[in-house]
Amino acid sequence: MTDLPAAAPAIVVTEFGGPENLKLQNVPVPRPKAGELLIRVRAAGVNRADAVQRVGQYPPPPGTSDIIGLECAGDVAALGDGVEGFAVGDKVCALLAGGGYATYCTVPAVQALPLPKGYGYEQGAAIMETFCTVWTNVFERGRLQAGERLLVHGGSSGIGTAAIALAHARGAEVYATAGSADKCAVCEKLGARRAINYREDDFVDAIKAETGGEGVDVVLDMVGGDYIARDLSILRTEGRHVSIAFLGGPKAEISVVQIMLKRLTVTGSTLRARTPAQKGAVVRGVHENVWPLFESGAIAPVIDSVLPLADAADAHRRIESSAHIGKIILRVD
Repeated sequence: MTDLPAAAPAIVVTEFGGPENLKLQNVPVPRPKAGELLIRVRAAGVNRADAVQRVGQYPPPPGTSDIIGLECAGDVAALGDGVEGFAVGDKVCALLAGGGYATYCTVPAVQALPLPKGYGYEQGAAIMETFCTVWTNVFERGRLQAGERLLVHGGSSGIGTAAIALAHARGAEVYATAGSADKCAVCEKLGARRAINYREDDFVDAIKAETGGEGVDVVLDMVGGDYIARDLSILRTEGRHVSIAFLGGPKAEISVVQIMLKRLTVTGSTLRARTPAQKGAVVRGVHENVWPLFESGAIAPVIDSVLPLADAADAHRRIESSAHIGKIILRVD
């Protein structure tokens, strides 16, 4: 590791607040601890959670980097003690607890995977946070099976596009909500049987009409608030409601009677605060079940735009505007 620079560019939050507080500065290059990889980052994914961290409402787990960024792709630059299965120079993508908006970052080796065959860095940077989130929530917690029905809110987001494509590829009947005709068209192209423009139609009425009043088996909800009660009303018996965000607010008034009568499961999770061992288990599941679909061309991440690292503020403005469709990527030269 003696040939590594002492410092390299990264995006630093100069103070909590707006996107203008994201500044490119030189920071010390981290060194990998036992069990970790040091990655020379070539591209980093942008997630809505990054903007929440920027304003001071989503601090990194203790002991992890305070640099923003939950996923990246790049080259292995160094190995910590005890790391097996990787070599310096390997092209990888990784699920991070932080540190992605930088030239170098460290990550537990169990949270990294080789890039799918044929994939470049920008595609690789669009995978880990979204597809790991979808895998653990829709298929592990939500137990979605082939032939069941899934409703995805925020269908045109990075997580939404991943959920639609993956669930469709695995044999589910998928529905989605999105905020414009163009976004709905993308959802349907990815495999949604019907995408509902929530600005024009009530999704509860639309789902009931589409399913003959039967409803859906699983809802992936990132809205929260009053959506939750509406979601429960269209879940079938033994249905599962999975919360992963609460853009519409963290509180909801729901009927416990409805949960009891239909034997519903109401659950949710976050990924960032899990231990490396827990994240490693999710990553292994994604490698086993999702990587073959990437490499066969059955699915692919949807990329909205690619910006240079120095333009991280513009990337945050775009994701906060909700104008994007799919993933926003930062290129790290």
